Amino acid sequence: MDTGNMIDIRRAGPADVPAMLAIFDSAVVWLNERGITAQWGTEPFSARPKTVEAIEELVAEGEPWLAEIDGVPVGTLTLTPQPGAYVPAAAEPERYVRYLATDGRRHGHGVGAALLAHAAEETRRAGVSLLRVDCYAGSEGRLVRYYERQGFTPTDAFTVGDWPGQVLERRV
Repeated sequence: MDTGNMIDIRRAGPADVPAMLAIFDSAVVWLNERGITAQWGTEPFSARPKTVEAIEELVAEGEPWLAEIDGVPVGTLTLTPQPGAYVPAAAEPERYVRYLATDGRRHGHGVGAALLAHAAEETRRAGVSLLRVDCYAGSEGRLVRYYERQGFTPTDAFTVGDWPGQVLERRV
């Protein structure tokens, strides 16, 4: 898990969207190299105009964060006060992790864990005790187990078309 370098996390903004898209593109390549094509597809995020627009809107409306090592962006997530439209909001105030991704070249180096720890701290700082996330539940539930290792508990399963998803929560 040691990166050999310090992971710095900073607030991102609209000017960081190209770096965020590069991280997503790298994550798609990493997933595809492992035969995981159903999670985020096979086409780079940057080549999908509707996805680029969704990321730009999310950055404008949410709290985007970038993880960097030696000033190079290696991971990203955005916190919002509610989930996407495909998941019902909680019955209490919450922070929701959206679009967590690690550059494929930094996978397994603790970048995602550092971002999730930062999200928990930001949630606490906002005076909110519920942090939720959803993820792809296919591929034998590997991503669900990853979030469980990060302190999240599965709650509701859902599907969008033929995409199986899982909502998880963590009290902070």
